[in-house]
Amino acid sequence: MPDVAPADAPLILWFRRDLRLADHPMLAAAVAAGRPLVPVFILDPETERLGAAAKWRLGLGVAAFAETLAALGSRLILRRGPALAVLEALLDQTGAAGVHWSRAYDPAGQARDTAVKAALKARGVQAVSHPGHLLHEPWTVETGQGGFYRVYTPFWKAVQGRDVMAPPPPPKALRAPGGWPASDRLDDWQMGAAMRRGAAVVAGHVAVGEAAALERLHRFLSGPVQDYATARDLPAVQGTSRLSENLTCGEIGPRTIWHAGMRARHEGKAGAETFLKELVWREFAYHLLHHTPHITHANWKPEWDAFPWRKDNADAERWRRGLTGEPFVDAAMREMYVTGTMHNRGRMIVASYLTKHLLTDWRVGAAWFDDCLTDWDPAANAMGWQWAAGSGPDASPYFRIFNPATQAEKFDPDATYRRRFIAELSRAPGPDALAYFDAVPESWQLNPKAAYPAPLIGLAAGRDRALAAYSARNS
Repeated sequence: MPDVAPADAPLILWFRRDLRLADHPMLAAAVAAGRPLVPVFILDPETERLGAAAKWRLGLGVAAFAETLAALGSRLILRRGPALAVLEALLDQTGAAGVHWSRAYDPAGQARDTAVKAALKARGVQAVSHPGHLLHEPWTVETGQGGFYRVYTPFWKAVQGRDVMAPPPPPKALRAPGGWPASDRLDDWQMGAAMRRGAAVVAGHVAVGEAAALERLHRFLSGPVQDYATARDLPAVQGTSRLSENLTCGEIGPRTIWHAGMRARHEGKAGAETFLKELVWREFAYHLLHHTPHITHANWKPEWDAFPWRKDNADAERWRRGLTGEPFVDAAMREMYVTGTMHNRGRMIVASYLTKHLLTDWRVGAAWFDDCLTDWDPAANAMGWQWAAGSGPDASPYFRIFNPATQAEKFDPDATYRRRFIAELSRAPGPDALAYFDAVPESWQLNPKAAYPAPLIGLAAGRDRALAAYSARNS
């Protein structure tokens, strides 16, 4: 270990999905300590397991954050391997006095962090975790009886008036250590390898880094928030903040969004409260993930374990490829391949169609979203799928089966969204409709000039089949 005076011993800052400077409790506390700082990003097994799109997008965020740190006279050290082994090696190489990080709330992340903290403390090293990417730590929100919330509306009522920490400002400089440890090259990690040719298509639709995230927030609150309560349901309209990819990479903090949204509400902007409720819906998902971690992989309601879900099947493959013959469903699926995200109305429609019209296990769909979404979030994805399937908390009731055709008439009345992404429905397809064929695997052998497929199942027949299955389960 280097011979370093204790007062000058650095702190290792372990960055994960918190790639920003402002609204960063961990970074603010470390800067206030006055020690040299060694920022590090670790490509550990938990991060390696991310789906293709999420891992690729995180790699873009890491590259952007490295540039941000360099502008402050610092560096982002890159290391690959199990987190504890990497951190112990860095402690030996730098003589660091401690390791700081922002908390994770998913089961795998929490297990990793608990083990790391215990091992570092046993070694006599300071190990400090800080509030992460939530407004409130999940265990701090309780019902009057001391339990956790199972329904969103009471949860919202419980937190809407709570104080939210003011976002710490970004540091103007970071104190560098006397010498820097070696770093991997990000390009060598090939974080986008699984995206294959899709990366070139999706790259045109991402907004990477903290500055881009803050600009998105400003642009949204300067205009679209006014009509957000209604426009958020219209997939052909740019009516949402589009901050989900930045939130999932931690390129913007939730406290920044909350306080900006509250200012908009105080200024009388009509859609601001609905926007804040959507941010709290994300909080609710993490609240449930903390208290019921099985939500990611098992039916939240155990009585659904006996339901005869179909496992993966040929119909589900048609769904994955955006070839169900239901234009609203297919447009949403194709939007995901072209842009890396999917409009929230589309997410509800495709999830309902897969789980109800096609009676396919929600886990089949959730796994596909895991792989394809640049804004993939473990809590929101799991809760959203279980909500649509009926097996989850605050769920859509079993008899609520979205009809893609009537949903399209209501939310895409002039078919702008459907034509934007489905080439077969237009004589002169636009660039996004054609980009789908450039993004999907070549092995699918899809052709924009092919005839649009017939529906997999009649909507009325699919609804009747689903209702019969639900009735049988309840009989």
